[in-house]
Amino acid sequence: MSLQLLPSRASALPATFKPTPCLSSRNLRWRPVHWNVRPPHPWRRRRRVAVVSFAGEEVDAFTEYSGYLFEGGASEADLLEKYDLEAIASIYRRKPLVVLRRLVQIGTTFGKWFAVRYLDGLMERSDEMFKIRAAELRMILSKLGPAFIKVAQAVSSRPDIIPPTYLEELSLLQDRIAPFSTEVAFDMIEEELGVPIDMLFSEISPEPVAAASLGQVYQARIIPSGKLVAVKVQRPGVQAAISLDIFILRFLAGLLKKAAKLNTNLPAVVDEWASSLFREMDYREEGRNGLRFRKLYGSLQDVFVPEMYLDRSSRRVLIMEWVEGQKLSEVKDLYLVEVGVYCSLSQLLDYGFYHADPHPGNLLRTTDGKLAYLDFGMMGEFKQELRDGFIQACVHLVNRDFDELAKDFVTLGFLPPTAQKDEVTKALTGVFQNAVNKGVSNISFGDLSGNLGRTMYKFKFQIPSYFSLVIRSLAVLEGIAIGFNPEYKVLGSSYPWIARKILTDSSPNLRSTLQTLLYSNGAFRIDRLESLLTESLRAKTEQTLVRDAVQEPGSRLAAKQIFSFTLSDKGAFVREIILEEMVKGLDALGVATVDSVTTAAASRLPFVAPLSSSLMAEEDVENLRTLRRLLLLLSRLQKNESLSADVKFDNPEEKRKKADPEEPLQILNRLTSIQDFLPVLSIISELPSECQQQLLGVPADLLSKFASRAIARTLRRLFA
Repeated sequence: MSLQLLPSRASALPATFKPTPCLSSRNLRWRPVHWNVRPPHPWRRRRRVAVVSFAGEEVDAFTEYSGYLFEGGASEADLLEKYDLEAIASIYRRKPLVVLRRLVQIGTTFGKWFAVRYLDGLMERSDEMFKIRAAELRMILSKLGPAFIKVAQAVSSRPDIIPPTYLEELSLLQDRIAPFSTEVAFDMIEEELGVPIDMLFSEISPEPVAAASLGQVYQARIIPSGKLVAVKVQRPGVQAAISLDIFILRFLAGLLKKAAKLNTNLPAVVDEWASSLFREMDYREEGRNGLRFRKLYGSLQDVFVPEMYLDRSSRRVLIMEWVEGQKLSEVKDLYLVEVGVYCSLSQLLDYGFYHADPHPGNLLRTTDGKLAYLDFGMMGEFKQELRDGFIQACVHLVNRDFDELAKDFVTLGFLPPTAQKDEVTKALTGVFQNAVNKGVSNISFGDLSGNLGRTMYKFKFQIPSYFSLVIRSLAVLEGIAIGFNPEYKVLGSSYPWIARKILTDSSPNLRSTLQTLLYSNGAFRIDRLESLLTESLRAKTEQTLVRDAVQEPGSRLAAKQIFSFTLSDKGAFVREIILEEMVKGLDALGVATVDSVTTAAASRLPFVAPLSSSLMAEEDVENLRTLRRLLLLLSRLQKNESLSADVKFDNPEEKRKKADPEEPLQILNRLTSIQDFLPVLSIISELPSECQQQLLGVPADLLSKFASRAIARTLRRLFA
């Protein structure tokens, strides 16, 4: 069988997999590749390989720069199956000269760059040399290898914190890493899979179509199906190089923690990052991650996850379905950014299994307009208790429950259990109050972090190791969105989804949080229910993620969403709360009506003094207010008014104010008339059949609850 080489058709490849400038046809000098497969095992072959050069330099600068690490054969660190700090330390303690040489290499490389930057400042030429120094930094990171490239990639998607020139240069690290030899790559494919390459593929590209810090990708057609696949091959020696850098970085992190007296366990953060990096270097793990990710999220609307060929993959070679498309950051598709936000929140808060490295090179817009996820090496797990704690913290922050927020920080691991809660609450109030006053949609991370640094130091805050991956997952997507819209706020986009989650989730912790949130000292906080409902209507769901579709008028859509939610199984908990409060209100309405009629009748009778006391208790007046707010909530739907237009959060003075004797009559006069509800009632026929069935049982349920309350009130009056 003769293996054919796929023609180098750059125009047919997606942006992420297109040859970079250093691999363009103008710069490549290829000689014919001849195949001479000689069975049996080990199927070694002879070939004349292509010599790739760019600007007179060897392309694989990293191997050239750090080649001393691999002299004398494979390093022991390359044989490690997973991150093992003791094993790595044992290996490199026996090689002090290698460690010292690497330390000097890192120190002198960065030292020279900082020195010239300092000289630029002294010579007042910093501005004119800015682009040159940015390019030099990118080249330095490329030379220093994968560990430093990964750190740079972590910040290369944040235009809000990185100068544009540096951002542009660092973004090149995502898909313009220098490739290693194709001959070495093909050797590795055969050695890893134990099969001649021409028995695996009918065609394969003669050069890599993409090169990254850990490996490079070839395009091929798999035998026997002929499907187009991506063949990912790991760089030789990459695990040894990363192990050495981790050993050094962890040592430096320990020194920094002691010297700066930091509360955060920096070595643990390095360990978490290193563990995820080692998992990323095991392509079998990446394949399993891809299968799991495809199962959980591949069916979401306009989300595409490629198929994995695990039976033809190994620790250093991965074969997966080819994806045709362009980088999301280049096409500026705001709809797909919304899809990405929805998918990311589903990852973090629904299942807890999330893509921890969604940099722009790993997010594509496919040719049919879907959001494709690639590269499943770096994934994270968000445990259920942490997911609940994260949701609770967001809700408590927005609703200014800073005392509860302090408790959430303990749950999430930011604060030790021994922290002084009262002092922490006072400090958090000072830090977050101004930011929250701007409104949910305007809260930014910058606002929240204003004076947080001093507070974190004072109360011994620590950053849990898991949190770095969570923040990276959100920050990358936020960075892409900021490129389209500088006013984008990740919390503003996420909170509607969080509000929907706390209203619908059946988790005991979240239901307890909702109950505590809606009731303060036994009094129902309808303003908070209105706020949650208002925000939840803004959440993007699979039903509302529609590209260029003609939507219903906002009022009808909002009404349908409210009814559909409260009448669904997910809305059962909230429905019970609303029905209970309506019953209280109707009971208070009955008392107010009797009170009004009795007072009016007594005033018309001669020689009868006006009644000196009302049947209405302060609780009844409050229940009547709540009833009116509930009715207004529904009537505003068909008027397309803001559900929380008159919401006022946490006003203790207002809550303590005594009821005006005339207030019940004023509320009665202002109750919404039945005519206001006719347009809303007209949409009932448009609700799903299961919601209509549930609605039929509401009157009976309401009547039963009302009768029970009326009997209880009567008995209390009789035996009081």
